[in-house]
Amino acid sequence: MNGTSDHQVGPPIDDRNRLPVRADERPTDLILSTAREQAAYAAGRRVRLLYTTLLIVAAAAGGAWFAGTYIQSPAEMAARVAPPPPSPILVPVEEKVLSADILTRGTARFGLPQPVSLAPSPLKPGPSVITSLPLRNTQLHEGDVVLTASGRPVFILEGNVPAYRDLVPELAGEDIRQLKHALIRFGFKPGDVDKPYDEQTSNAVADWYKSKGWEPFAPTREQMAVMRALERDLTDTVKAKAAAAAGVDTARVAVDAARAAATHNIRAAAVDNAARQQPSTGQSGTGPSLLESERAKAKLATTAAEAELANQIAAESIIALDPRQTETARQAANARLEVARAALEKVRLEGEIAVRAAERDASLIAVRTELGRAAERSARMEGERNIRTAIDAQNLAALELKIATERANQVAADLAYAKRKLGVQVPIDEVVFVPTLPVRIEDVVATVGHPASGTVLTVTDNQLSVDGALPLESAPLVKVGVPVAIDEQALGIKASGVVETVATTPGTHGVDGFHIYLGVRVNSTPVPLAGFSVRLTIPIQSTSGPVTAVPVSALSLAPDGSSRIQLKTDKGLEYLTVKPGLTANGFVQVSPVTGTVSRGDQVVVGYNNTGGNLQ
Repeated sequence: MNGTSDHQVGPPIDDRNRLPVRADERPTDLILSTAREQAAYAAGRRVRLLYTTLLIVAAAAGGAWFAGTYIQSPAEMAARVAPPPPSPILVPVEEKVLSADILTRGTARFGLPQPVSLAPSPLKPGPSVITSLPLRNTQLHEGDVVLTASGRPVFILEGNVPAYRDLVPELAGEDIRQLKHALIRFGFKPGDVDKPYDEQTSNAVADWYKSKGWEPFAPTREQMAVMRALERDLTDTVKAKAAAAAGVDTARVAVDAARAAATHNIRAAAVDNAARQQPSTGQSGTGPSLLESERAKAKLATTAAEAELANQIAAESIIALDPRQTETARQAANARLEVARAALEKVRLEGEIAVRAAERDASLIAVRTELGRAAERSARMEGERNIRTAIDAQNLAALELKIATERANQVAADLAYAKRKLGVQVPIDEVVFVPTLPVRIEDVVATVGHPASGTVLTVTDNQLSVDGALPLESAPLVKVGVPVAIDEQALGIKASGVVETVATTPGTHGVDGFHIYLGVRVNSTPVPLAGFSVRLTIPIQSTSGPVTAVPVSALSLAPDGSSRIQLKTDKGLEYLTVKPGLTANGFVQVSPVTGTVSRGDQVVVGYNNTGGNLQ
């Protein structure tokens, strides 16, 4: 038998695994096993034959399909390569706000760091020593104690003017107004904020310190010593004023006495001058009138004597010519004639003597009159000088009184001012003003035990800001106050803000010379932005409200140069002439010149070449 026979010499073979049957198997078991193997083998051959037949049928069908696909007629080939009819791409017309934007990046941070500095207070004997400091990131609100120095608090208050002097009674200024505004916010009553630091303000400060658990800063020993010295000065100046007032009264009496003495002396000189003008002969009249009188008298007496002499001459001639007259009569007539001549000579001599005496008296009266006038003038000048001296003394006394009064008033005012300044005070090293509150501690510079002077720590406000940069050509388009969209998709950050600062020159605030610094104030947001780099979207132009807008690709030019869009209508596609407006983010504002266009209308933005119907 050949090898293809179903039976073979040797040990039987198992068709399942083609292993020889062991010799120790029993014959019955071997026969049953062989029968089962043969039945299974026949069934497997039938299955394989079925699969083979199905495979041949599938291959034939595939070949027929392949032949039908790749074997075409010329008409089919022409139809296949012909272009499909174009199909318009339609999008709806929208109503939206359009804005043109500038995109840039920036780094978020808290407000710009502000150094907190302390200066030694002149109210204290020496610089204070820091005894406690806050921790970094500590939040400080108005009225909180920033630190302590030599056991005294340092409060933080809101104000644009930094502390630059001790806040004491009688002072006025912006720092005093800031202190009063803070006291009002704390619920105290410091008085009118526009008036100086007064007693009411002092009481409010004392109440504020005590409400915080601290003793208010009372008047110092030096201030008390100044007040005591002023009190002593006031006593001395009051005494000097009283003495000056007494001097004024004395000077006034001296002036009256000088005036009275001058009047008396002038009158005495006038009387003496009048007496000097009287002639020495005891006759009344002035010198010139007396001289004329004497001359007239002498002339009259001479004329009378001459007349008497002429009369006697005539009588003697008559007697001498009359023969009847006796010698005695002639002698008597001659005697009378001689007597008349003697009388004439006497009268002439007496007249000359009287005239000369009158002339001498007249010359003496002139001299006495001049001397009297000189004496009168001297008395008047002496009186005026004495009066002037007394008046000068009076004026000097009045000046001394004025000076003493002013000195007393000044010392009294200084004393009153010193007393008013003895109220509760706020030393310069116990208050810090910052523009905005609350703030957070950014950095602590000083250490405990060191002098409380200079910069001790740095704070920032809780206002988030973003530092960015703009290209030189874009910076002029960005204005302060413009809203800004802040986001970073990778970090899930989304916030908003406004432009706070746009630098005027490039290269400031740490940006390079080819960019302009941009500062953005972040609106309130729970997102922790500090330290992150974010994207800034700044609209540089925007419509005032929603406008009709279509994609830019929907806009085309008509043959006459006008702009148009193509709308889908009930009649098909129609062109509509429009006036374009703002273009931003791929959209353009359109206003129909003819016809109407509304939100939701379908507008053609292009055509595809895949065929299809109008949508």
